[in-house]
Amino acid sequence: MSPARQSLVLHQQASSGNSYKVRLTAALSGQKHDRLIEYDTFTGETRTPAFLQQVNKNGRVPVLQIGTDKFLPESNAAGYYLATGTDLIPTDAFEHAQMLQ
Repeated sequence: MSPARQSLVLHQQASSGNSYKVRLTAALSGQKHDRLIEYDTFTGETRTPAFLQQVNKNGRVPVLQIGTDKFLPESNAAGYYLATGTDLIPTDAFEHAQMLQ
């Protein structure tokens, strides 16, 4: 039996190119976010004590939340997590290394 799917929540600013990368990777990998939480970085919403303590101590989005207790900041890390186990990540070692360039 496969493990239960954990919920995916994307903490984002929709106009951010990095947030778009995570949404695009999710779509291409056939995964769906259960929820999108929008932040306005221009007004300091990612610099509040609650955000810094609960979501990302660096005060930036995007952050991919996996389940209730795992937070993965940085778009490349989130994209890699979403793409793992799909055809988006090459199995050939050289092609895999090229992907990471």
